[in-house]
Amino acid sequence: MNGLASYMNELQGMSIYWGIITLILFGIFLGLWLYEPRRLVNGITFTIFFISFLAELALLIFSTANLIFVTTMGILFLVIVAIIVITLAMMWLLLLWNAFIVWKRESHTLPNMLTLLLAIFLIVLWFANTFMAGHSQFLPDWFNALLGGLPIVGTYLVICSYNFLVNVLLYQFLPRRYKANYLIVLGAGLINGDQVSTLLGNRIKAAIKFAQKQVKKGRPAPKIVFSGGQGPDEKLSEAQAMADFAIEQGWDKDLVLLEDKSRNTLQNMQYSKELIQKDFGSDKAYIKFFSNNYHIFRAGIYAKMAHLAANGVGAPTRFYFLPNALIREFVAVFLMNKKRHFIVIGLIALFSLLMVIITIYTSFVAK
Repeated sequence: MNGLASYMNELQGMSIYWGIITLILFGIFLGLWLYEPRRLVNGITFTIFFISFLAELALLIFSTANLIFVTTMGILFLVIVAIIVITLAMMWLLLLWNAFIVWKRESHTLPNMLTLLLAIFLIVLWFANTFMAGHSQFLPDWFNALLGGLPIVGTYLVICSYNFLVNVLLYQFLPRRYKANYLIVLGAGLINGDQVSTLLGNRIKAAIKFAQKQVKKGRPAPKIVFSGGQGPDEKLSEAQAMADFAIEQGWDKDLVLLEDKSRNTLQNMQYSKELIQKDFGSDKAYIKFFSNNYHIFRAGIYAKMAHLAANGVGAPTRFYFLPNALIREFVAVFLMNKKRHFIVIGLIALFSLLMVIITIYTSFVAK
């Protein structure tokens, strides 16, 4: 009994120290996130804090010395891990199911087929791994050494995608602070060249809802900047179509500004910033931008690139549409940092080639 009591005391003491470490890690994450939420490093600091928090939670559970409680929490933990493992193992099936729904409800364009392509890739990869596992002994040693770098590259891509998803999720919880002078609504393609899509309409409605809530809090109504140029297949600019839609929704036309030159998200930010500075008379305006929830993190990165001090508010998106949209967003953010990623992947490839050379040299010496 004395040994058990001593062990419990050690756990409780360790829990206190670990709790302090966890609080410090949380403070570091929260400070960096609130200071600049548009950086990918926030996902890393959050993950470090969360792992520390789980360790602290485990220490607290074990320090109770309540066998029933500890057993219950252990079973719950195993169930959660099992669900995650099964979900990852069956990811190809979930992606195929999503691709089927998107195929039925959306246009058959390449951006809407990303879940299908990813599912096919995962199936091919599974077959390739199974074949390699069963026939590796028949392949040259140098070839096996060369393929050894592929799992490392795959792990790196998984870590990058996880970090991206964490940042997208965190960005949804930014404080809104209803004191904006201007709201920027980012444009998207028009249906039949002149009609606002449901996706784009949700952005406009989210901005109007934000503005109305700000007014209810006793603050002046902001001006809304509708940002989007006219594409080659469009009858009018996206900005004009969005403004017409907003006015139909009851928005005051005197609180509308049009930015109708931009062709992409970076230009949305750059040209809207110029328009606001000219209208406001300085660069001190408080600004929010609006897009769909899956897009606001990347849009925030572009706002940072344009030196626009603004964070985004996400409009809701149909759930089945999110997987394709998030894959597209991840690829876009990945390519925005392609130099860094290509350096890492290049180092992995260099290491694999070094292992091939060592394998060939070892085999030559052995002969």
